[in-house]
Amino acid sequence: MGDIAVTDHTKPAMRPARPEFSSGPCAKRPGWTPENLQNAVLGRSHRSKLGKARLKEAIDRTRQVLAVPDDFLIGIVPGSDTGAVEMAMWSMLGARPVQLLAFESFGKDWVTDVTKQLKIEAEVLSAAYGELPDLTKVRKDADLVFTWNGTTSGVRVPNGDFIADDREGVTICDATSAAFAQALPWAKLDVVTFSWQKALGGEAAHGVLILSPRAVARLESYAPAWPMPKLFRMTKGGKVNLEIFEGATINTPSMLCVEDAIDALKWAERIGGLAEMQRRADANLDALARWVAKTEWVEFLAADPALRSNTSVCLKVVDPRVTALDEAAQADFAKKLASTLEKEGVALDIGGYRDAPPGLRIWCGATVETSDLDALTPWLDWAFESLASDLQAA
Repeated sequence: MGDIAVTDHTKPAMRPARPEFSSGPCAKRPGWTPENLQNAVLGRSHRSKLGKARLKEAIDRTRQVLAVPDDFLIGIVPGSDTGAVEMAMWSMLGARPVQLLAFESFGKDWVTDVTKQLKIEAEVLSAAYGELPDLTKVRKDADLVFTWNGTTSGVRVPNGDFIADDREGVTICDATSAAFAQALPWAKLDVVTFSWQKALGGEAAHGVLILSPRAVARLESYAPAWPMPKLFRMTKGGKVNLEIFEGATINTPSMLCVEDAIDALKWAERIGGLAEMQRRADANLDALARWVAKTEWVEFLAADPALRSNTSVCLKVVDPRVTALDEAAQADFAKKLASTLEKEGVALDIGGYRDAPPGLRIWCGATVETSDLDALTPWLDWAFESLASDLQAA
């Protein structure tokens, strides 16, 4: 549709103090500075006594803030959340039937891993962006792989009721945009994964892998038929390698990133722990919901409020001037909307995910201040009206 010039409408007077609304890596915690990382173990082996102690502190603080049961194992692993999920799938699947929930991009990636790479004939329960699959079809006799919160779709499962208490399979839950913002029912989950770069506002490239006793039993009773890369190996002599879950990582971690995660977890404890982090994320979603309710040109991608994410909030443009355009032109409009806000320095990295329907994606996790979202919404209106009026004139 060609270039769209922004008409010179009056710009809002207030600006977000922090314009970082990226869905990953996400905004650093309020008050963060590099000086917070002075205790980082630099120039030393991560296997030194001091290095292992810092890794163990990150694990212990994770258990405390997330209220992880004492009999669950927590490990720091390579490859961000993706690495953690793939470690679990490569190590545990194949022992019994497999189901996967696919309602956003990463869930679809896990389908590819299981069906194309591991070549397991799995049942895929899928749904369009903004919706959930039929959760009543989840079987208790099958292993289940699913994302709790769709980072790219703005949809989350409402609770764990769809998972049977007497399940026979293991549940592998990609919780990377849910942990620290949404309630995770540990009794329903056997593998939980996330990365520091999401709700903690930490740094990338490291994943966290949490295993229930049922997951440990699977690892110790089942050996997959396929070769296992070193990065995925969690057992030694048929037993889980407990050193991984005490701070001895499989490969070399960045101790600077570890220190940053410790700093974020300390901040979480100071503000009131998990309950306060969830409250902050809910308040941020509420701020956007109030704006959407009075704004005609935008709607949530997730129509059902019960399924709406309080972290990766996805919005779609519903104004007739835009919806009348073809799909490519709508995508172009959404990109220009995000880039206009970025050029103004009021919202960085809020374009929708590349595989998702055209729109905006605004991170609302606990490290974002509600006051910044309140300051952002007038800018969203300004950018839209500026672009849409020029579109209409053209």
